[in-house]
Amino acid sequence: MRKPLVAGNWKMNGSRSSVAKLLEGIKSGSDEFGAIEVVVCPPYPYISQVESLLDGSPVSWGGQDLSAESSGAFTGEVAASMLLDFGCKYVIVGHSERRSLYAESDQVVAAKYLAALDSGLIPILCVGETLEERESGVTEQVVARQLDAVIDTMGVGVLAKGVVAYEPVWAIGTGVTATPEQAQDVHRFIRSRIAAQDANVAAALQILYGGSMKASNAHELLGKPDIDGGLIGGAALKSEEFLSICKAAAE
Repeated sequence: MRKPLVAGNWKMNGSRSSVAKLLEGIKSGSDEFGAIEVVVCPPYPYISQVESLLDGSPVSWGGQDLSAESSGAFTGEVAASMLLDFGCKYVIVGHSERRSLYAESDQVVAAKYLAALDSGLIPILCVGETLEERESGVTEQVVARQLDAVIDTMGVGVLAKGVVAYEPVWAIGTGVTATPEQAQDVHRFIRSRIAAQDANVAAALQILYGGSMKASNAHELLGKPDIDGGLIGGAALKSEEFLSICKAAAE
């Protein structure tokens, strides 16, 4: 039985005061988190504050990205060891915004996935297609290519130590959400593709939906058999909304 996981990606949002208020709200409802895993991924400057406020709570925290390098002359980058220094358990790799805005290739994402694993962090590997790719009917080819970049480098077994998040790029921050059936179709494809190489890895793998999940659609999305949780963007910045999604996952 896969344990549901709800991860909040705060992106480049927050301040000391808003972080404190948001986490106070999330912790107020954390008694209901027993059946699920919950993680928040703040911007780097707030990780220390998040560690202080969440220490001893059932909520984990992580980074939004990391460098594939362990240290050195890489101005502006953050190493896995630095995230671990502040208690991070997870790290997002290959988010569509990193792929599109910062030109991260599948190979770069795979290298970051490996760096996370080697350090002991749990990578959340993001995959997904653009609107143009969906309309061209190549969704499965795109998702397969992104998955294969990791599998071909390290073997399918490395997915057993991570999480996959399907995020249709056309549904991120647009208010448009894939229908539960559309999301389930791709989640099923991901699991079946992995199962063709290792059925045990596929059966245990947490696959999250990451395209504008919110309280109003969480129940229906999370009710699908291959959707194991959510990678939440805008709704993760509102404690009531985020808690509603967590409650839906717990049910």
